[in-house]
Amino acid sequence: MGFLDTLKAKLAPAKDKAADLAQQHGDKIGQGLDKAAKTVDEKTKGKYSDKIESGTGKAKEALDRLSSQKDDGSPQKDDGAQPPAS
Repeated sequence: MGFLDTLKAKLAPAKDKAADLAQQHGDKIGQGLDKAAKTVDEKTKGKYSDKIESGTGKAKEALDRLSSQKDDGSPQKDDGAQPPAS
């Protein structure tokens, strides 16, 4: 087993736990991301609005991907969600 395989095996339980939390609390996490983004945008007086919006969008996409994974780490089928555009 190579280094990356060993690392993946050791991180799998944390990823599974994160996926569970994302499934259970995805809405709250998304709201928290929005609130944090708004606060940072206000504190920076809109100077980084585009970057904040982009980062928040990417974080929400990652949250959606994580929350839609099955226990084996593969994406769930037939959940009605479209994959994010690249």
